[in-house]
Amino acid sequence: MDPPFCKIVHEDVKMSSDGESDPASSSDDVHSPVRVRLRNKKISTEDINKRLSLPADIRLPDDYLEKFNVIGPALFEQPISRRLRRVSLSEIGFGKLETYIKLDKLGEGTYATVYKGRSKLTENLVALKEIRLEHEEGAPCTAIREVSLLKDLKHANIVTLHDIIHTQKSLTLVFEYLDKDLKQYLDDCGNVIHVHNVKLFLFQLLRGLSYCHRRKVLHRDLKPQNLLINERGELKLADFGLARAKSIPTKTYSNEVVTLWYRPPDILLGSTDYSTHIDMWGVGCIFYEMATGRPLFPGSMVEEELHFIFKLLGTPTEQTWPGITSNEEFVALNYPQYKAERLSNHTPRLCSEGVELLSRFLQFEGKKRISAEESMKQSYFSDLGTRVMSLPDSKSLAAGGVTLASALRAPRAPRAPRPRLCCSFRCWIYTPACRRSHVCPN
Repeated sequence: MDPPFCKIVHEDVKMSSDGESDPASSSDDVHSPVRVRLRNKKISTEDINKRLSLPADIRLPDDYLEKFNVIGPALFEQPISRRLRRVSLSEIGFGKLETYIKLDKLGEGTYATVYKGRSKLTENLVALKEIRLEHEEGAPCTAIREVSLLKDLKHANIVTLHDIIHTQKSLTLVFEYLDKDLKQYLDDCGNVIHVHNVKLFLFQLLRGLSYCHRRKVLHRDLKPQNLLINERGELKLADFGLARAKSIPTKTYSNEVVTLWYRPPDILLGSTDYSTHIDMWGVGCIFYEMATGRPLFPGSMVEEELHFIFKLLGTPTEQTWPGITSNEEFVALNYPQYKAERLSNHTPRLCSEGVELLSRFLQFEGKKRISAEESMKQSYFSDLGTRVMSLPDSKSLAAGGVTLASALRAPRAPRAPRPRLCCSFRCWIYTPACRRSHVCPN
């Protein structure tokens, strides 16, 4: 039996009740694999849910159930077409604004506003992402990408898209509701997450990302604000607006992706030729941030971001990054020749296995970064047991006996050393001391 290491350590973080976290199946198969023979019995809600691949907690309108019993059970013995399924879902209430009640405004961006809401079909909380449609331009490409990808991504560690509502003025995406994102969780913990929870959150991030990468999908915008967490400690990837389906490994993409702090050096230096390894650098940055409570490379512009990276990992050479001296942008920036720092000096709360894994994420060359699939097999996760390695995609770590139940709250670990002001480069850096002969002021 596996050790009970998959329990989240409660850190006195206030969280509300969870929303619709059980992902609904989105099967659009022309032929349903389920043939329900009901010649001598009345059709039940459960029968319809199975037939239309609906969540178990859906509440069907009374007249809808009566309609099926009037039509007769023979319908259930015939293949169901996509058109009939769409009509049936519409009659239940899917695809209609009046099915959802707006409760609170959660945030607003350039193209969309996000609301906390409630579904009349299940009485569960939902997140309503309302995207404004411009008459001339139509739906933003980010919204189209998000819808097209999430319809096919069904995993316990990826946020579930429950419904899509299209009106003349807006496109509303209905997601399961999760209590907060990783950034809010960090803030509520005083930027000190229990080391065990760091491991659980990282494993779930890798699990969801591995699923995406197996399907040739790159997230391209990993950051704490795009990782959602519920009260059970389940972490889910969200905001696939910048994601891309990578059908050809050598495809050229835009280099204006990934929030600056989590952007890898090859992309910062102009590379548009990348693969799934673009996400793995961001995983390393998030791992460090969870372990230390502070961002790893908090640059305000590309030049400063690269300086932070080289200050910690060492200025790259032909030996450490073949071809780098031919990069015009790198040559023009003319960085000092920094020597690499020991990652263990900056992550005192991480064990040696954790530091080793972190170093494999933070490789200059994308092809040298460890993959999400391989990361989950590392010894850093060995105390989670073997069962978590073979869970079905639809099962979370909180399912099937592998629980994230409450445990005694452990005392907070001491904070990692505070940043110091570098004398040679006037900005705050996370190093024990300046490279100059004199000591930097605290």
